[in-house]
This record gives sequence, C-alpha cells and structure tokens, in this order.
Amino acid sequence: MSDAVVPHRVEPNAPAARSGTGWLKRALDSDIFYSFRRSRMTMVAAAVTILFFLLAIFASQLAVQNPFDPAQLQLMNSRISPLWTAEGQSPFLLGTDEQGRDVFSAILYGLRISLVVGVLGVIFAGTLGITLGLIAGYVGGAIDGLIMRIADVQLTFPAILIALLVNGVAKSVFGNRLDAMSTLAVLVVAIGLSFWVQYARTVRGSVMVEKNKDYVAAAQLIGLPAPKIMLRHVLPNTMGPILVIATINLALAIITEATLSFLGAGMPDTMPSLGTLIRIGNNYLFAGEWWIVAFPGIALAGLILSINLLGDWLRDALNPKLR
Repeated sequence: MSDAVVPHRVEPNAPAARSGTGWLKRALDSDIFYSFRRSRMTMVAAAVTILFFLLAIFASQLAVQNPFDPAQLQLMNSRISPLWTAEGQSPFLLGTDEQGRDVFSAILYGLRISLVVGVLGVIFAGTLGITLGLIAGYVGGAIDGLIMRIADVQLTFPAILIALLVNGVAKSVFGNRLDAMSTLAVLVVAIGLSFWVQYARTVRGSVMVEKNKDYVAAAQLIGLPAPKIMLRHVLPNTMGPILVIATINLALAIITEATLSFLGAGMPDTMPSLGTLIRIGNNYLFAGEWWIVAFPGIALAGLILSINLLGDWLRDALNPKLR
C-alpha cells in the first residue's frame, strides 16, 4: 500500500507573526525613503526642522527664564551683549533685550508660538479647503461654480492682505477684549482663510478625475452615502498633492504670522513670536544692540529654509514622472 502524501499545513497567523515589522520594512524599502536617503540636503533640512520642533516642545526645560513671566525679568539685565563678547554675562548666551529677557529663551518660546500658529493655520486651511474642494468636485453644478468663483476672487489678493483684513475686522469687533490667546486664535483663522484656496482647487481637480472611475460607481451602486464615498474612497487618492501643499504652506503660514507680528498686527510684546521679537529688536538695531534682532531673524530664516527644502523634496518624491 502506497504511503499517502500529507500536504504541509500553513498556519494563517504564522506569516503575520514573522512580519510584525513588515510595515517598517516596506517603508524603508519605498521609493520615497530611497529618494530621502539619496539627498543629503533633504536629510539636513529634516534634521534642522526636527531640531526646531524639539526646541519648541522643550522650551520650558531649556530656557534660562520664562520670558512671558514679568516676575522673572529684571531691567538691570537689559541690553547685555552675547556671552562670547567682552561685555557678555552668564547665563545669557545670546544676550538680553531692553526688558531684560534672555534672547535665547525668548527665541525658544517665540519659536513655540510661531510653530503653533503655523501648524494650526495649516490644519484650519487644509480642513476648510479640502471640504470645499470635495463638495465642489463631487457635487458640481451651481455649488461648484459658487465655490470656485469665490476662490478666483480671493486669488486676486495677496495672502497677507487677506490676513490683515481678517485680523483688522476681529480687532475692530472685539477691541481691547482680545487677550494673547484670543489674538493667537485670530491669527490662526486669518492665516487659514488666506491659504484654503490652494487645497480647494487641487482637491476639486483630483475629485473630478476620481469620481468617474469604476470604484466610485461601485460605491454608489451599493448605496454608500456621498460623504462616506468622498472621505473613504476619493480623498485618500488625493493625499499626495495635499501633503506637498501643506508642507510648503507651513513655511508660508509662519512667514505670514511673522509679517503680521512685525507690522504690529500679530502677537503682543508680552507673548512674542519670532516676528514680534524681530520687530522689537529692529528698534535697537542702529543703537548697537544687533543681537536683539539678529538671532531671532536667523532662527526664523533657518526654520523657513528647512521647511521649504522638505517641501521641494516631497514634491519631487511624490511626482511619478520623476521616478
């Protein structure tokens, strides 16, 4: 009697157990990570950007003083030059300003304010623009025409003018009732209303292409509601351009906030961002206290440059024609 051949039984959970880190391996083997490793400039930009975020997160642990707390400020320590100069004093590494604030501590806390306003502004602009773009592209008709005409009108004005208009209207309505946190919220809304158009136009174009494909017709056939089709099926296929726009707009949002603060329409002197610190230091530039404006300006320029380099790399990495 011949022996029966018993096929080897494969446990269904065995491959999953052996590939617990399979997602990490796939990420490391992806074309995007390969492109990232090939560009030393991009790796340096990513490291600098992460460093700025870490400095902002751990500002309270790294700072010599809390520049937002008047009780920790002493006018006797005002206008001290950086530590490596002949008139420098410890522990003021980058010197102090006219109020006795340590410039390094002020940069750390100001960096936190600038990043919070920039990130929240991008989130608000992205949420508004993506929502309107999905509605315009999927529904079409008169709603599409209305949203796109509003977008076309807004594109005729620079973003900084839109932000100044929104900020001015808010201050005229609320007046002196705006505290520092309310001013921050107004800046977020002003920046968000300035940059939503790019998201809306990009998402609308992608949705108009995707909604004619078979998987959308199949989802409509089985009776899925329109919001679920847009969010679950159509939106994921438009995330590539959205990520690129969000990265570049983060730098633009930080610049816009700094510009508003420099013009006196942003954060107050008691809770300064990088733009406010530059405005304050600009008043003492010709008096010889160059460090008050120089170091916040260098920090802002380094942050914007690193984010822009990341945005340029991400745009090229997600472009299928360049692979």
